[in-house]
Amino acid sequence: MANPNAVGTQGVPFRMDVERGKIREFARATGSTDPAYLDAERPVVPPTFLTTTFFWQTGDANPWSAVELDQKRGLHAEQEYTFFGPPPSAGTRLTCQSHISEIYTKQGRRGGELTFAVMITEFRDETGRLVAQAKLTGVETARPPAEES
Repeated sequence: MANPNAVGTQGVPFRMDVERGKIREFARATGSTDPAYLDAERPVVPPTFLTTTFFWQTGDANPWSAVELDQKRGLHAEQEYTFFGPPPSAGTRLTCQSHISEIYTKQGRRGGELTFAVMITEFRDETGRLVAQAKLTGVETARPPAEES
């Protein structure tokens, strides 16, 4: 069961260096052929590149464990990115910080309550300007999935 006291839990800031090679690897892994990601000297990141922040967000930087969702009943429900100007480009150093913004429940269509938890991660450039925000929504079902016989 999700812990409603997790709302407001904040991870410690962590750094993410945006590297040209990593942008290229990510673009290829996602099937992109866009030369803006593959060939540019200082390519901008593809919109979902910021997902790779999870490779950098370790230990006290990740507040998600405070939510305490039951992983047997948990799902990744949604991922949303908002950019407040051009996407970051290679050579940018981002300071990132995540916090649990809300936990709420809804009645499921098949009966049973669904619990949603939302984590917001802010990405700031070297000047402190907010360049992007990621919103991760996880959901926990009321019952574990039925076991197959």
